[in-house]
Amino acid sequence: MTGDEKRAHDPKTGLTTGPDGHERCWWHQDLDDYRRYHDTEWGFPVTDDTRLFEKICLEGFQAGLSWLTILRKREGFRAAFQGFDARKVAAFTEADLAACLADPGIVRHRKKIESTVNNARRALDLADEFGSLAAYFWRFEPDPAARPDRLDFDTARSLATTPESLALSKDLKKRGWSFVGPTTVYAFMQAMGLVNDHLEGCFCRPLVEAQRAALQRPA
Repeated sequence: MTGDEKRAHDPKTGLTTGPDGHERCWWHQDLDDYRRYHDTEWGFPVTDDTRLFEKICLEGFQAGLSWLTILRKREGFRAAFQGFDARKVAAFTEADLAACLADPGIVRHRKKIESTVNNARRALDLADEFGSLAAYFWRFEPDPAARPDRLDFDTARSLATTPESLALSKDLKKRGWSFVGPTTVYAFMQAMGLVNDHLEGCFCRPLVEAQRAALQRPA
């Protein structure tokens, strides 16, 4: 079986068993690059400002598309947006915008490109106010008591927004950000480890939980 062939997931648990014998969340589709993303990135807590800024921008680009599409263009996005260095992106000129619109390595959507530049400027404001983007975003980490007791398949599929993602989205919009709706923001929170949404039984769930337990939250 090649890496691009899919294994069926268990309809009750939402888990699929990989070629290495590990059980994983169903959504990686048994694609090699998507599986690596699931195993090494998604859900593991992030406090680095550049990675946080990159991810929230890429989640905005994903709107109307699949994450796999964005993932496979991620290196192109990184090249186009100066490694998602917010200070460099905030200084983009009309010539830089035109270069992005002509770049086949990214999603050439004018409003999303303009949003990335706008959001870079807003990110600098947040970092000035809170000391870092991480300190701002991690303020919206849910109280553990508000999380599901057990993240089974049905519960996971029902989680598109939460009160915390609604609050974060509202606050970002108030501060002038764009392409940060509550569903987009919740996907960001899942990916950056503000919540652990690996399914019960996924081999990554305890790994993520251990990192979250050891994490020193930014302040």
